[in-house]
Amino acid sequence: MALQEKQNTASPKKGKKYFTISESNLALCLVSKIVDDLSVSYRQAVKVRQRIEHTSVDIDLTELKSRYETEMGKLNGFIDELQQVGVELKDFEKCILDFPAMHEGREIYLCWHKGEDKVNSWHELDQGMYGRKDISLLVNARSTAAQEKLINY
Repeated sequence: MALQEKQNTASPKKGKKYFTISESNLALCLVSKIVDDLSVSYRQAVKVRQRIEHTSVDIDLTELKSRYETEMGKLNGFIDELQQVGVELKDFEKCILDFPAMHEGREIYLCWHKGEDKVNSWHELDQGMYGRKDISLLVNARSTAAQEKLINY
């Protein structure tokens, strides 16, 4: 356990964007629009890819392959946009995004997925979607720490 704690404790990486809960929620105005576009493009790419894979040998695949490459180019562009904001795409189908954040001296992810109106959860770097915890745990931990500082002052 001590080894795991040591690996998960880190100082902020120079040049990396770290979000507060408020900043991540503000970023959703832009990020959610990018995700909407990404979602449409992803579904199109999947459909075209399936047509390519299930088309008989007699049909010229040039147009389908061109459409697929176009959609993949769009997807890469949307991923680049998210990376420029500082957000990490974790799942194309579910449109899951992680916002890097710092909490108690360690890096964590604030987690959001399409359909949520705000960032509602977080998780440790090594836990992913299934290790999600309610965001209120971060807020409560911060409030408790601040109260302890006041009491000990």
